[in-house]
Amino acid sequence: MLSRPTYPSMSKGLEIKKLRLQGFNSFRHLKHVHAHILRLGLCHDNYLLNMILRLGVKIHALVVKAGFDYDVFVKTSLVCLYAKCGFLEDAHKVFGDIPVKNVVSWTAIISGYIGVGKSREAIDMFRRLLETNLVPDSFTVVRVLSACTQLGDINCGEWIHKWIMEMGMVRNVFVATSLVDMYAKCGNMEKARGVFDGMPEKDIVTWGAMIQGYALNGLPREAMDLFLHMQRENVKPDCYPMVGVLSACTRLGALELGEWASGLVDRNEFLCNPVVGTALIDLYAKCGSMAQAWEVFKGMKEKDRVVWNAIISGLAMNGYVKLSFGLFGQVEKIGIKPDGNTFIGLLCGCTHAGLVDEGRQYFNSMDRVFSLTPTVEHYGCMVDLLGRAGLLDEAHQMIRNMPMEANAIVWGALLGACRIHRDTQLAELVLKQLIELEPWNSGNYVLLSNIYSNNLKWDEAAKIRLSMNEKGIQKPPGCSWIEVDGIVHEFLVGDNYHPLSEKIYAKLDELTKKMKVAGYIPTTDYVLFDIEEEEKEHFLGCHSEKLAIAFGLISTPPTTVIRVVKNLRVCGDCHMAIKLISSITGREITVRDNNRFHCFSEGSCSCNDYW
Repeated sequence: MLSRPTYPSMSKGLEIKKLRLQGFNSFRHLKHVHAHILRLGLCHDNYLLNMILRLGVKIHALVVKAGFDYDVFVKTSLVCLYAKCGFLEDAHKVFGDIPVKNVVSWTAIISGYIGVGKSREAIDMFRRLLETNLVPDSFTVVRVLSACTQLGDINCGEWIHKWIMEMGMVRNVFVATSLVDMYAKCGNMEKARGVFDGMPEKDIVTWGAMIQGYALNGLPREAMDLFLHMQRENVKPDCYPMVGVLSACTRLGALELGEWASGLVDRNEFLCNPVVGTALIDLYAKCGSMAQAWEVFKGMKEKDRVVWNAIISGLAMNGYVKLSFGLFGQVEKIGIKPDGNTFIGLLCGCTHAGLVDEGRQYFNSMDRVFSLTPTVEHYGCMVDLLGRAGLLDEAHQMIRNMPMEANAIVWGALLGACRIHRDTQLAELVLKQLIELEPWNSGNYVLLSNIYSNNLKWDEAAKIRLSMNEKGIQKPPGCSWIEVDGIVHEFLVGDNYHPLSEKIYAKLDELTKKMKVAGYIPTTDYVLFDIEEEEKEHFLGCHSEKLAIAFGLISTPPTTVIRVVKNLRVCGDCHMAIKLISSITGREITVRDNNRFHCFSEGSCSCNDYW
């Protein structure tokens, strides 16, 4: 049973604040009080802001009366005060009254704008600062680079980078690290690496920014390689690089590597730090080791909303949907307010289990019970849920009634439902919408071609393929990864480059014969070409996940769980084949595709053939 945490009562918190604020007589005292209340964790209501602002206004009046209203240091303190309380208009007015502004004054107003999410205004103020011929210090530059990061404005970031080079500030470790972080979060890992490699000195935050950047930008191998490089440089990891490498291992399904990396940090660090703890829960959950994810969750000293979201989503994706519902009830009881991510986890669980009524209930409760406005992602989950359940008209109507424009994810969910239920008429309509939104995405064309093929409309399927060729659109090859002895092996469809290819295909032939004895008939509908059935069977036998599983069978002990990650959706034939393989070999096999998690055991799958 999960224990309920205790918190100081609100009245007690207010009493502590009142006692701390009595006898206030200076900005120094105010800062001391503010810091003390932050340490107590009692800063999440409006009382403190009200008290500080009222006292600050009194001090402001005293400053004017005492004749210090033109003192740049006093005025800058007032700018900081108003800005940190969110009163930018007052902060800007005080800032404008400073006759001779210094770098600290400019930094205060720039930081104020960033603090309330007005990053564009912060960058504009930085431009004005440069026009005064004052030279910003490293703190100012770091702050304005964070504004570029928040906006995702790589052009402004490059302009500031050029100015940094001209001023010779690039050797400053804090400035250079901020550049790495900015480029990484704006998606340009090449420039991030260029800055990183040029740094004469790197601290742990620098390594962490680069490793996390690779992980976030879909380059998990590069993230892992850099982490190993960091180890060779004898740099002890902390939470920053650890989160990055665990995310990379999660993406690749590299559980062994992730466990090795996590062993480099004291276990208490995971249990006391919600950020790192969440990354470890996510690793175990997405590698199909839900029992270990649950143990980490139970042992965590501090469980914030993100931690609860991770375990709820993990349970849902692994097929423990009812348990995830139960945990959601616990979240409500302990007073943690769910957010949009909480409901995405719940709705995805409903989708994979086909729980339409429960999904509707959770979706409707967002606004009615929790005052949360559903986003396009939540509508996408609902369209997916309704579509998979065969309620195509209702799903289509939901898209029409959305308060915002449907994006490619929403329309893609409906197209996927059209494939399941072979509705070519609606699929053609949906594809037109998708081509307008994503004319470069091959997956949309392939799905429609698949629908035509399933309905034996070979001419229409051929036209789709011809259209793709004319537009230069190529389908990404199916790719699967499996980790054996800490090494991640990659397989492509029809792959014969692996050193053990001969043994892998021999194992596949052996399995195919045993499966056919057990009644397996290749489902050739999933091959998109109008060719002979025998040739279709050959194509199906070479799918990347089958190659990875065969490699796992010949390379690991009989009791080892085989874990595979695939970049595309598992086809229906492979799904049937893997169920039989798990029965024939007595192996547990987990496959995580780009759609959901499948755990195969003794001839059945955790998805109950609903995916």
